[in-house]
Amino acid sequence: MKITIVYDNISTSDALISDWRFSCVVELPDRKILFDTGGNGRILLENMFELNIDPNLIDDIIISHSDFDHIGGLSHFLNLNSSAVIHNPISFRGIKYPNQVKYYDKLTEIYPDIYVTGELGNREQSFAIGNEKGLVLIIGCGHPGVGDIIESLKEIGKVFAIVGGLHGFDDFKVLEDIEVVCPTHCTKHTDKIVELYPEKYISGGVGKIIEF
Repeated sequence: MKITIVYDNISTSDALISDWRFSCVVELPDRKILFDTGGNGRILLENMFELNIDPNLIDDIIISHSDFDHIGGLSHFLNLNSSAVIHNPISFRGIKYPNQVKYYDKLTEIYPDIYVTGELGNREQSFAIGNEKGLVLIIGCGHPGVGDIIESLKEIGKVFAIVGGLHGFDDFKVLEDIEVVCPTHCTKHTDKIVELYPEKYISGGVGKIIEF
């Protein structure tokens, strides 16, 4: 599994554009998944092209929630890719493109070992991939609460890695059993996470690649 951050507040290279929003691409043996689309389609696509990620080869798009900093690049992306299946939380409607759109209000295995939590707290869904170590959890902003997101996945396995925005998350004990944490985008307390769990922490930023 290869996770490439393509949209974030900071960048790992001057050739990549940073902006206050989030998106990443997850490459698995049999599919490529775009999680969220940042806030600006031009920036999203320029970063993808710079990182040698072809938008036309994306099989699926998973949207965490409908805040603009997570869907702002969607229209630009869909102008290039009309075949990717879109996986939305139940409340996000109104996509007027030919792509197939699916909606989720509960934990669902969308492909073998690939899950969406469905919309939690009437706000947001997260995305998880299972492997031999457990679950890699990818979060847009964490509005429902990181602990509640993890709890929603307990019936399918243990979360061993978290990547994504953690907003105002400060229940740091939740991370005690997590092996890898890469806080991005809207995370307010990254410094505290680094202080408490330096051995778990991985920095984010556009261009960051994380492999499991």
